Amino acid sequence: MSESHLWHAVDAYFTAHLAPDDEALRAALRDSDAAGLPQVAVTAPQGKLLQLLAQIQGARTILEIGTLGGYSTIWLARALPADGRLVSLEYSPVHAEVATRNIARAGLDKVVEVRVGPALESLPHLADENPAPFDLVFIDADKANNPHYLEWALKLTSAGSLIIIDNVVREGRVTDADSTAPDIRGTRTAIEMIGSHPRLSGTAVQTVGAKGYDGFALARVLA
Repeated sequence: MSESHLWHAVDAYFTAHLAPDDEALRAALRDSDAAGLPQVAVTAPQGKLLQLLAQIQGARTILEIGTLGGYSTIWLARALPADGRLVSLEYSPVHAEVATRNIARAGLDKVVEVRVGPALESLPHLADENPAPFDLVFIDADKANNPHYLEWALKLTSAGSLIIIDNVVREGRVTDADSTAPDIRGTRTAIEMIGSHPRLSGTAVQTVGAKGYDGFALARVLA
């Protein structure tokens, strides 16, 4: 069995026993595929991890940067109390439309708000509303802007908040200090910001699975 097939098999085993899907999750993936969205949603075990992190955090408010078809949004929103709030920012109107339907079908439209437009335009508007600090921020959008998203996450959180940045390994290319690729430069800058920022304590973890070789960064806001 190849490494890739083995990773898929292990993910399938973990999913069956630890992160079983349901009709809302299956439909979210099915409709996203039918609409031609990129097949880059988190896996079920990763979605369950996000949900567990939000629950461990006791999150009441969540900010997601990058909605795609709303699959990760559903996992995160299910961790919130009935009066919780999740704001998800999505660049593409097509993606946002699919996500909004998926979220409503999951019965989460009273908790989740999808805002359409470039996140770097939506974030200042969100800040102008002076919302309560977000307990958890999940960054999973264009990687070139990861440093900017991290800066905004710091502005919109407070001590004890959790920030997660997905896809930081870039198939190992994150180690290439000479790379001019925007995704690599953006990811490296965000990682180095976490390491040097006085308000953050963080780490990064490599992962393998159905989505291949990747990983995520996790940071806690200190003050």
